[in-house]
Amino acid sequence: MFSLGFRPRVLDTLQHYNRQLLRADLMAGLTVGIVALPLAMAFAMASGVTPQAGIFTAVIAGFLAAALGGSRLSVTGPTGAFIVIIYGIVAKYGVANLLICTFMSGVMLVLMGLFRLGQVIRFFPLPLITGFTNGIAVLIFLTQLKDFFGLPVDKMPAGFFAVMQVLREQLGNFHWPTLLLSAASLLLILLWPKRLNRVLPAPFVALVLATLLTALFSLPVATLGSKFGGIPQGLPSFGGLDLDPTHLSDLLAPAFTIALLGAIESLLCAVVADSMTADKHDSNQELIGQGIANMVAPFFGGIPATGAVARTATNISNGGKTPVAAMVHALLLLLILLVAAPLAASIPLAVLAAILIAVALKMGDWDIRKAFQFPKRDTAVLIVTFVLTVVFDLTVAVQIGLLMAAVFFIRSMASHTSVNRLLPEYAQLFERHTIAGKHVPDGCAAFRVEGALFFGAADSVEIIHQQAEQARVIILQLHRLVLLDTTGLLALDSLNDKLRAQGKTLILCGAADEVLAMLKGSRLADDLGEDNLQPDLAAALLRAEQLLTRGVVWG
Repeated sequence: MFSLGFRPRVLDTLQHYNRQLLRADLMAGLTVGIVALPLAMAFAMASGVTPQAGIFTAVIAGFLAAALGGSRLSVTGPTGAFIVIIYGIVAKYGVANLLICTFMSGVMLVLMGLFRLGQVIRFFPLPLITGFTNGIAVLIFLTQLKDFFGLPVDKMPAGFFAVMQVLREQLGNFHWPTLLLSAASLLLILLWPKRLNRVLPAPFVALVLATLLTALFSLPVATLGSKFGGIPQGLPSFGGLDLDPTHLSDLLAPAFTIALLGAIESLLCAVVADSMTADKHDSNQELIGQGIANMVAPFFGGIPATGAVARTATNISNGGKTPVAAMVHALLLLLILLVAAPLAASIPLAVLAAILIAVALKMGDWDIRKAFQFPKRDTAVLIVTFVLTVVFDLTVAVQIGLLMAAVFFIRSMASHTSVNRLLPEYAQLFERHTIAGKHVPDGCAAFRVEGALFFGAADSVEIIHQQAEQARVIILQLHRLVLLDTTGLLALDSLNDKLRAQGKTLILCGAADEVLAMLKGSRLADDLGEDNLQPDLAAALLRAEQLLTRGVVWG
């Protein structure tokens, strides 16, 4: 259903805003900003764009998503989930088309929210999400080995096989100073005490220490200054999008993947925030807020953004109370751009690679035992999605994974659909519907449909022809029918036509309200006649006895 309902969560929280809430939001926002600074630069560089693009994204998208979204404490910015997609788009179509792709994904997210698809997206199967998340983590890990080891490669190629070939050829040519600095940074991040992480986040500590060591001892390692000339000081400048119609159709698929992945990540992030605070987010408003953020960010050179679980958890654990905390985090990053941008020139690429490798290690679910605790079909979805993400493409992986999950679900639903003949010994719990204690007249056969009568199981009613050849009246009990779609309705209609051609009568009984409404709105109800749609089995048996006693079987 389309809805123009638009009420950002910040409006609710600001009604009773006070100095105490402001103090808590300021402290949390400042901490999250410190955490977000190295991550924003690292994610941007890993995506094939400049580090300032990541900061611009965290500033603009982070502020807008907090101001216009539906979650009270989610923090938005560039995340590792997008690295593989963005890198591929940049390598194939260039940065200008990436900005267009980001804008398109923002439009799609807004439409998802307006059409109230927030709840639907949350139904994505967990094995699919785990599969592509682990796949993304592996790709992030592989693409950062160049800067982690200081390999003499200008730029890592896009594609698993190309990356593996470069690593095989160049891994022996590692740079000792770079490797020592990156390894020390990674160990610091992984071993940093949790109790200190709330005050001094490990990525920020590693960034500061590695930068000081590089500057004080003039370490011969690559830095932001040597690669990008540092980060420009000042506000991000507004610029139009350079629309290239020749690539517009090619960008639809990756734009949809970004939108879909962004929606999943943002809503999962909001769910995590809810679980930590006993809050409840507005999923559709969150999609609209994320969409607007992704529509605006490209005009300032920003890349795709989504809700970031780690930064959101940091916000909550440091006392964030309202969306103002996430807005403060964005403003802090803007202040850093205005005041401290020249200092970024000495940041070594090795520490950013170490930060991203730590992110990759933490974002994946590496407990292999869990996969074998799933049903085999779910394990297959997880493995196939993981392999396709790593070896081929995230877009392909999501499409194939969803298709597999859908096929397995349909097969499962169909296997739980059955049509059983009711016999005196087939007693059930509900007195109105049970056959026990009721008389089935001669010439009558009663059946029960259990499960879902849909396109994957519509042929299950064919068994009635085989088991009721001698019967002149057939009762079909529907009180355990949980789903009836158009294909199932047509199957019932076809069954009625076949029985009618043989001079037999079909009686339907016990349909629930939704199924009954569907039956009464169809041609089948007219063909059956009102008397052959009965409320329960007792009434259906009485109708069958009337027909058989009168000797008029079809009527």
